Order: sequence, then C-alpha cells, then structure tokens
Amino acid sequence: MALVAESKTISVTIARDWREVYAFMEHPLSFAQWASGLGKPLRGEGVEWTFESADGSPVTVRFTPRNPHGVLDHRVITGKGDEIAIPMRVIPNGDGADVLFTLLRTPNMSDAQFAADAQWVERDLAELKRFLEQR
Repeated sequence: MALVAESKTISVTIARDWREVYAFMEHPLSFAQWASGLGKPLRGEGVEWTFESADGSPVTVRFTPRNPHGVLDHRVITGKGDEIAIPMRVIPNGDGADVLFTLLRTPNMSDAQFAADAQWVERDLAELKRFLEQR
C-alpha cells in the first residue's frame, strides 16, 4: 500500500482579479512581503532560490515556473535534505480570487505541530489578503 500523507487545504478569498493576485505571487521575492513561514530571501534566480528560514538556517526553494493556470507549487529543501512539497493555487472566484494552500503532514509530525503549521499558514494567507486588498 502506498504511503499517503494527511492534508489540509487552507484558503483565502481576495477581492482582486485572480490574474493580478497570481502576477504578484508568482515572483519569489513577493513571498517576503506576506509569507513569514518561508523567511527572508537571500539569493536566487529563475525557479530556484535560497531563503533564510525562521530558525536562521538556509533553505532551498524550487518554484513552479510562471504558467497561465495559477499554479504556485513549490518545494522546500531543508539543510538536512528533507524535501517538503507545497501545492498552491490561485483560482478565479467571480471578480476576485481564491488562494489555496495544501498543507501536507510530514512523517513524524505531531498533531500539535500539524495544527500549529495550519495556523501559521492561515496567518500568512490573512496577511496576503490584507496586503493585496490595500494596494
């Protein structure tokens, strides 16, 4: 039997055209303005970037290339070599957009850590909404 991770999709509705939301989010530097969980961008080019994580260690992030479908999937590779998949989408919702972030539970992650990570994502998406709706 294949290993299947528990997942939780967290979303936010933003009162901006989905193409505008995607155009902002598709560049890795935009994450520093709303995604506290990813950390500070240090360097990068194209789809591969290095960020300083919340604990100060460098992580590599590989982003999905720009596309017409609103796909913002990325993979975070920790200093230990662990790879964390992060499926993410911007989809149309009337005149606005929904941003969907699927949190996948990693092996050995406790219930408390999974819940804490979900709350962190919710805070970051709320900040994204605030930031984009004030622009």
